[in-house]
Formats: sequence, structure tokens, C-alpha cells
Amino acid sequence: MTRTVDLNADMGESFGAWSLGDDAGLLDIVTSANIACGFHAGDPDVMAATIKHAVAKGTGIGAHPGFPDLQGFGRRRMSVPNETLGNMVRYQLGAAQAMARAAGGAVRHLKLHGALANMASADVEMARACYQAALSVDPEIIVMALAETAQQQAAQELGCNSACEIFADRAYNDDATLVDRRLPGAVIHDPAEAAGRMAAMVQEKAIITASGKRIPARIDTICLHGDTPAALAIAAAVRNALLGSGVSLAKADGAVL
Repeated sequence: MTRTVDLNADMGESFGAWSLGDDAGLLDIVTSANIACGFHAGDPDVMAATIKHAVAKGTGIGAHPGFPDLQGFGRRRMSVPNETLGNMVRYQLGAAQAMARAAGGAVRHLKLHGALANMASADVEMARACYQAALSVDPEIIVMALAETAQQQAAQELGCNSACEIFADRAYNDDATLVDRRLPGAVIHDPAEAAGRMAAMVQEKAIITASGKRIPARIDTICLHGDTPAALAIAAAVRNALLGSGVSLAKADGAVL
């Protein structure tokens, strides 16, 4: 049986006259797009244009909510009550749904961004608050959860449609969380290295950590960050490596874990 994996990328992260990433280039490579919803990046015009392009390409559309932190790109940790956190997720998901509907498309999935995602990967109650909020808006939405973390645990407990995710350009700790960006080697910039890692992880059905440890994992989707200089080269290399190893690419359908 041929293995099928989704390739997702964060995009729509430009703001006003400030441009970030090659969204058009990524949309020629990925099968799912995580659209910034205005809190950590993006604005109404950027959201509308990015989603319109994704609809035209037939790419799966996802909401990518983060902390309200434009200056820090959503990568600064914040202390937010879970009730407020849930409302922030609903607010951002609602914006993405409106833009998608206006463009003739629909939001299929939700994926947390930046510090919000990192904190939720270690805090099951925080992850649950975010996912319950999204499910209160759309009970059928697919939750993209970081594989083998508290995010996946929360999705399993909620019994929602889920897709387990790994990262092409990030190093892993031995507990399946991501190495802090401030540490050396946390972000992988070499397309060949990223491609080789992803082909190996999909083949082994395991997360390979920085220390070489193998953590058995369900792998439904692979994240290709769009905000690094080598983003497009990494995305193309990963796609080619997967196709070359017999893996097919398609939008994540989601399943109850």
C-alpha cells in the first residue's frame, strides 16, 4: 500500500507593505496551507489574497492562530487564561472561515502557531482549550497536532479529526518537542539534510531526534516553514525526496486517533 503524506506550510504572514516568504512558490509545492489570521502576522488584504490563491490551486486551507504578538511574530510566550485563549482561537478561526468562504473555499484544518503551539505541546490542558474552542465553531475541523506531544494527547482525548505533524526544518528533543530556536542547530537550513530526515522519518514511522533517538510516531503531515531564506528550496527538496521514495502527496483527511 502506498504511503500518503500531506505537506503543509505557514503562509499569509506578510503585513501591509512588509513582505515575508514566497507564498506563490510554496503553493506550487504543498498540499495544505496554514493561513496567518492577523494576530501574529497577516492582515485582511494578505489573508484574502493568500486564500484566494490557495483556492485556485486546490490547496487545503487551514487557520493558523497564534498569540497577539505582531512585533514578536507570535514567538514570545504569553500567560493567557484558557477561557481567553479559547476566544482568541475562535476569533482567528472565524476570520479565516469568512475569508475562505468569500473566495469560494472552506477552512479544513487548524494548526497552532509559534509560542502558542510550543506551549500547548507541553501542556495538555492548554492544547485542549484551544482545540475545544475550534471544535465549538466547527466540530468537523481537522486538528493538526504535533506528533507524540501533549497536542496529540489532547486531540485523542477529544476524539476529533486529527492529523499528526512533524517538522522538516526543526530539530527535535528526546521528548518529541522542538529544540528551542535560540539553541544552535534548532533550525535546519540545508535542503538536502531536511529532505533526508523527512524521507527517513516517514520510512521508519518515527521522529528522529537530535541525539539520534527514534520515537515511534504517526506521521500524517509535514510542516515546511515559509519564513526562512531556504524555505522554497527545502520544500522542493522534501517533496522530491518523498516522491522519489514512493510516498504520494495529498491533503490530510484527518482521522480520530
